Amino acid sequence: MWWVYAVLSAIFAALTAIFAKVGMANVNSNLATAIRTVVVLIMIWSIVLFRSEAKGILTLSKQNIIFLVISGVATGLSWMFYFKALKMADVSQVAPIDKLSLALTIILSVTFLGESLTLKTAIGALLIIGGTVVLIWK
Repeated sequence: MWWVYAVLSAIFAALTAIFAKVGMANVNSNLATAIRTVVVLIMIWSIVLFRSEAKGILTLSKQNIIFLVISGVATGLSWMFYFKALKMADVSQVAPIDKLSLALTIILSVTFLGESLTLKTAIGALLIIGGTVVLIWK
């Protein structure tokens, strides 16, 4: 079942790029990112509150909080740079480079989380990198 959520994530990530590019016409990329972030904030907190999941906040450890904050900072920086790149280039140029995050995530998960690297995963990461190079090659 996890893969259904992963596919939905990919679909909505693709739509994000398209809608963002159209929505940023004549708009500063940081302002566009801020508007998008407020919408995400309201949407997610509405879901958490509606499903009574906010009580879990009391069980967070110091480590949970630190790493969730760091993750939030990384997300914010990713979105800022992504929107800046979308403002300056075509979606078809920006999206493939952004998706290098897949290969980088594999490398980082092996390095820092001790996850195993199978031949299949290594080949997949190399294909992602190779595909990105092909797509951005001028």
